[in-house]
Amino acid sequence: MRPLTIQRREPGPHDVLIDIQYCGVCHSDIHQVRDEWGGALYPMVPGHEIVGTVAKAGASVTKHKPGETVGVSVLVDSCRKCPKCKAGEENYCENHISYTYNGTEQDGRTPTYGGYSTQMTVDENYVLRIPDGIPPDRAAPLLCAGITTYSPLRHFGVKPGDKVGVVGLGGLGHLGVKFARALGADVSVVSRTSKKRQDAVEMGAKGYISTEEDGAFETNARSLDFLLDTVSGSHDYNTYMKLLRNDGTMILVGLPDPTTIRAQTLVDRRLRLTGSSAGGIRETQEMLDFSAENGISADIETIAMKQVNEAFERTIRGDVRYRFVIDIGTLRNGS
Repeated sequence: MRPLTIQRREPGPHDVLIDIQYCGVCHSDIHQVRDEWGGALYPMVPGHEIVGTVAKAGASVTKHKPGETVGVSVLVDSCRKCPKCKAGEENYCENHISYTYNGTEQDGRTPTYGGYSTQMTVDENYVLRIPDGIPPDRAAPLLCAGITTYSPLRHFGVKPGDKVGVVGLGGLGHLGVKFARALGADVSVVSRTSKKRQDAVEMGAKGYISTEEDGAFETNARSLDFLLDTVSGSHDYNTYMKLLRNDGTMILVGLPDPTTIRAQTLVDRRLRLTGSSAGGIRETQEMLDFSAENGISADIETIAMKQVNEAFERTIRGDVRYRFVIDIGTLRNGS
């Protein structure tokens, strides 16, 4: 990662120009920058956990006004015509999603550049309102990590009294714990070690399962209704699904290497293995409002832009509690 000068378009009638204040560092930024998923477009400006203020609004903009605190999530446009877009689920657009970075605008040619930058221009329909009560820096990770964990909990119907296990207490997992607890669930954290036990309790978890302990899966077998799996490292789904009761659901939001699923694992207890990807604009705004109402925000470590390469390495080591956020002011003044 090194400095790069880019040009943003002037706001059209329905665009807003955003002065970026903060941008979260998502693990997917590292995968994309290093082309670990394939399809990397260079030069690349990462960042899809963006919070800033409206500097300028186009003549026909009605949803946002100058000075308002706003956010941008994982996408900045979509086809707007397919059934998913019309249903407010733009993240599942059936034609062309314009991702916030490492993608293209709807013309299929113009590259998109993300939030590791001082400004960006976005159509008002893909800009989120950041509610009062959420500090802007701690709101930034909600735009990806937050909606990625909130959406499946809502979609698959987590309700008060359900037993929910969150696999991995990292950038995604710590927000999954907070959301599940706010939805009334009885939450347990499933982690490789016991090192984060106290953090989990402080976030609202009632249980903690350390998989390094002998017999952890057998002792806690059939104790959970849901597993929200946030881990991107390789692990055996069959083993983790031992924790589910009959009719339980394991939801994948991490993207590990392929693993083998034994049919009998699912068949014997009528289990479900499913996945979920971020959220559309409507649901992301719902998540932000829910967060403000329930006092939810990310646990962060704020860094200067010059520290971003170090932050990448620390993220890979799991050396962050629990999300890096770049202070974009340090990019403006060169510090």
